[in-house]
Amino acid sequence: MKKKQMSWTIKITIGFLSASAVTYLIHYLIFHDVHHIFIYMLGDFGFLFLDVLLVVLLVERLLSQREKRMMIKKLNMVIGAFFSEVGLTLLELFADFVEDAPQLEARLNITADWTQKDFRQAIKQVKEFPFRINFERKDLIPLRDFLVSKREFLLRLLENPNLLEHEGFTDLLWAVFHLSEELEFRGSKLAQIPDSDYQHLCGDLKRVYSHLLQQWLLYVSHLQESYPFLFSLAQRVNPLNPHASVIIFA
Repeated sequence: MKKKQMSWTIKITIGFLSASAVTYLIHYLIFHDVHHIFIYMLGDFGFLFLDVLLVVLLVERLLSQREKRMMIKKLNMVIGAFFSEVGLTLLELFADFVEDAPQLEARLNITADWTQKDFRQAIKQVKEFPFRINFERKDLIPLRDFLVSKREFLLRLLENPNLLEHEGFTDLLWAVFHLSEELEFRGSKLAQIPDSDYQHLCGDLKRVYSHLLQQWLLYVSHLQESYPFLFSLAQRVNPLNPHASVIIFA
């Protein structure tokens, strides 16, 4: 394949050089002025470097930005699938593990009036939130069963090479996988773990919940900016709002 591509490149190069040589030859045959030919040739070569500079710095950057925007759009489709399949349920389950969840929910009650500044402020509040974790050991069993049932779906997400460009969402997936394995490997002992192990799992739950909330806010922010109809649905199924309803009342 490389050989064919190189052969094609060489042919094109020879073709253009030949066309250029023929053009200069015709110019000489008509005007018999080598001096004039070389003056314009040097001028063209001088401008060529500026031309290449403009292409590299401007055109390539514009194309790169356009490709990045397209990639981010595709990534947000993947993130949307994650929240529909896994994320929203996790947010509902995790709310039962956090003592101060009502305080957090009050700060993250997304409305149609929210601006990008509101979303940035909400993400900052999530990062600074203490997340006091408290739960009954037996409550981890439904969470474990849910994560194990979604293992194949999560693995398919990791197969997407574009996810490497979204560091925050990748961190979330790794945190979810880690928690899933921690819960699964304990097997039947999960409901009888000692206090030291309980504290360890509290840290894992806190990590996942924090990442999950941040990515949810970023995703909904993107929907508000680009897809108002999807934002409307996200707002009505918001798991952080206990009074949210998908039904639209008059």
